[in-house]
Amino acid sequence: MSCIRVRDIDICHELDGTGPRLLKIWGTGGDLRRPQTDFDRLLVANFTVLAFDQRGMGRSGKPARDYGMADYADDAAGLMAALGWDSAAVLGYSFGGMVAQELALRHPARVERLVLMSTSAGGAGGSSHPLHELAELDDGERVRRLLELADSRRTAQWQAAHTALWQSLVDDGLAALRLGADDPLQRAGSLRQFGARRGHDTWDRLPGLTMPASVFAGCHDAIAPPQLQRRLAERIPGATYREFEGGHLFFVQDPSAAPIVVEALSPSLDGQKVMPPAQPGAVSPADGAGDTARRSA
Repeated sequence: MSCIRVRDIDICHELDGTGPRLLKIWGTGGDLRRPQTDFDRLLVANFTVLAFDQRGMGRSGKPARDYGMADYADDAAGLMAALGWDSAAVLGYSFGGMVAQELALRHPARVERLVLMSTSAGGAGGSSHPLHELAELDDGERVRRLLELADSRRTAQWQAAHTALWQSLVDDGLAALRLGADDPLQRAGSLRQFGARRGHDTWDRLPGLTMPASVFAGCHDAIAPPQLQRRLAERIPGATYREFEGGHLFFVQDPSAAPIVVEALSPSLDGQKVMPPAQPGAVSPADGAGDTARRSA
């Protein structure tokens, strides 16, 4: 991991893998210090992946002012420029999907292909769950609520029937919250990210997108409900849409999803097989919500 000056902040980023260029924009609270998932390793096996901590998060700069979605999009474009990337495929997940939409609208020449996962258009297209409303909950309650929203099947009855797994997911989420807790600017950065998220609205501008686009959703996602994601796909000319079994992290929960995401990002594969991750591992469908807390939402 290294940091580079982009606009008004230092952005910490990492480059990994070989192959076509892929800009990965992750979700609320994303932090490169968190462990990789099998999905991350699959991307690295097929692409040169550029990932970064967004402003206000991780080890990137946290200026003391309000942030807008344009800031996040211009940060991403500026990082690409600073590293000599004229363009790349762009993968946006959750909040990162909102940023990816804004990037594609503000800097369309930089986006070769656009893949959006577990996200929404905002405005008249409908908004994802208002996560800012959870900000004042104590850590344990906030993690539990996020896990429930990440997969609507995790009802009280499910939790009672899977006590050990549920506690493991909660423990993972709490461990993620402790990362960076010694940074006095971390909470302020998180709240500013929530503020930008509340203002997200690309609905009126989406028909102007011209690059190939795909929207992928989990049918049990209560953070970005699938009906909103269908509307998002219908709003983007020519975009494809597909739902998978799972919640907010369907691409971890449903084994069929990740290779399809890779294919959507890689038209140059031309029938070649998707390369497996270097360190494959089994992830059960019940584990995905834990990664929502661990890798961000």
